[in-house]
Amino acid sequence: MNPLQETWPDRIARDPGHSARYAERFRLLAAQGRDLHGEARLIDAMVGRGAAILDAGCGPGRHTGYLHAAGHRVVGVDIDPTLIAVAEAEAPGPLYVLGDLVDYALPEAAPSAFDAILSAGNVVTFLHPDTRVRVLEGFASRLAPDGRAVVGFGAGRGYRFDEFVADAATAGLALQARFATWDLRPFTAEAQFLVAVLSLAG
Repeated sequence: MNPLQETWPDRIARDPGHSARYAERFRLLAAQGRDLHGEARLIDAMVGRGAAILDAGCGPGRHTGYLHAAGHRVVGVDIDPTLIAVAEAEAPGPLYVLGDLVDYALPEAAPSAFDAILSAGNVVTFLHPDTRVRVLEGFASRLAPDGRAVVGFGAGRGYRFDEFVADAATAGLALQARFATWDLRPFTAEAQFLVAVLSLAG
């Protein structure tokens, strides 16, 4: 398989210890005093208090925990049972759902629509190309009418920025703004990272 099209389950099948090492990496970064919450701070600044927020591909919960502590109603979804277990243990409070972003059900306790959807950590680059639009359609179906989805990922990972924007439009999402970093540096033709702010089209 082309490594640039490797899905997360493919990676875990190839390297069963990857998830545990991934979670440990962020523990080490936190112990070093590194800032792990820039993405979550951006989302917090975009919504009012008590907002409904979906973390799509929440991993070990570094964003869900921060946003829950800030007073929001947070749901984290991830396909990796190891990372969901870490999130539940180390960032309790949010509602966690083990599921594939292509097709998952939220429990009745979850909000019916979200004021913000966050997808950080290159999550969309682990989607199989055939499922990308379906995942973005899922984002659109779960956004509140004035909600926004914020998706961030790096260049050179098998998903061109222009392809992503086109897929988002196909899924019913309009590009409101784009930046080159989570601290909102301007996006240029040379940018190696995209932070896309999307809203419902029309």
